[in-house]
Amino acid sequence: MQTPSHASLCPGTPVTCDRDTGEVRVPLQLFALDRPVGTIELVLPRLEAEQLHAGMTFQMARADSPAMLRRAAV
Repeated sequence: MQTPSHASLCPGTPVTCDRDTGEVRVPLQLFALDRPVGTIELVLPRLEAEQLHAGMTFQMARADSPAMLRRAAV
């Protein structure tokens, strides 16, 4: 059985963008269960970073919609 894992933003470490290449770097802290196991940078080309941002914005807006809020309250 695999150990449940997840990643979180590294506290106090900013997301950066390379102005020459457009690369976006997102520092992440990795966890196994709730135990920190390391850090890594998620490096995305500009287009993929924009697509990720759009997808996350869409999902958060859906989660904030009245219908989703009613479902969460049940």
